[in-house]
Amino acid sequence: MPAAQTPLDDDFQHLQVRRIAGRIGGEVQGLTLTPDLDAAVIADIEAALVRHKVLFFRGQVQLDDERHQAFGARFGRTVAHPTVPAREGTKLFELDASKGGGRADSWHTDVTFVEAFPKISILRNVVAPAYGGDTVWANTAAAYQHLPEDLKLLADRLWAVHGNDYDYGAERAQVEEQRLRHHKEVFVSDVFEAEHPLVHVHPVSGERALLLGHFLKKIIGLSSTESARLFELFQNRVTRLENTVRWQWQVGDIAMWDNRATQHFAINDYGNQPRLVRRVTIHGEAAVSVDGRRSRTRIRPEASNDGQLDAMIAASR
Repeated sequence: MPAAQTPLDDDFQHLQVRRIAGRIGGEVQGLTLTPDLDAAVIADIEAALVRHKVLFFRGQVQLDDERHQAFGARFGRTVAHPTVPAREGTKLFELDASKGGGRADSWHTDVTFVEAFPKISILRNVVAPAYGGDTVWANTAAAYQHLPEDLKLLADRLWAVHGNDYDYGAERAQVEEQRLRHHKEVFVSDVFEAEHPLVHVHPVSGERALLLGHFLKKIIGLSSTESARLFELFQNRVTRLENTVRWQWQVGDIAMWDNRATQHFAINDYGNQPRLVRRVTIHGEAAVSVDGRRSRTRIRPEASNDGQLDAMIAASR
């Protein structure tokens, strides 16, 4: 039998993108990432990202912290995490499994507890376990697209409160004391809350996407019980297997995702093995509902780690 053809997406002049799942995910082949790539290549990467939602680049070992951050800056202003201290001398967000906060094992969209949440995240693998530790992404635009019409109409009208002081143990049967302490003392060292539409319009593609994940605390105007039931209904649509792609990390791999149209989950199945990843985050803008209203801040401290929160909020309006 003839060998199966590689499913390449041939719409990009400067990229070879191999589709790796039906609704989400593409692996960019034959490209070495550097901060000084031609503008046309950067434009193709952005276009491919909007189409595929998450892009993977194998073996980018030439990227150190400085080059990683400089590459990210080609896509917009890089920002630090609002509460977790950045790696010294950078704005990099580090997840180290040997430390309390290093296992992001719950479905989420990054930093939705602020009004102008990030548009792009770029994650680099520094240390990979011998087995386990994969990450899974879900396409929140496809999840909305495949809702029954009546559920679309309901979701279009709903707004929710997102906060970083969410119930950390809600989906975990057991939580190690070190992880719980890190959540309370570091991640929630300052409390943020924002109101977002349950469905927002992607600023580039125009697609409608569900905006949920573990930072969602309650749906506005509903009881806690009703909020929980509706959250479960829509969240389960996001994480259906046909909406997902799974990546097995190797040292030097880069995963780059459109944070406006995805959720992700780091699988905690590697025991005490070392696992270390670092993330560059690109400033985004407030979400816009289907009727044109924008996300808004409910609670924010006077200052954050990045020191630019006021500017971020002002720029998104």
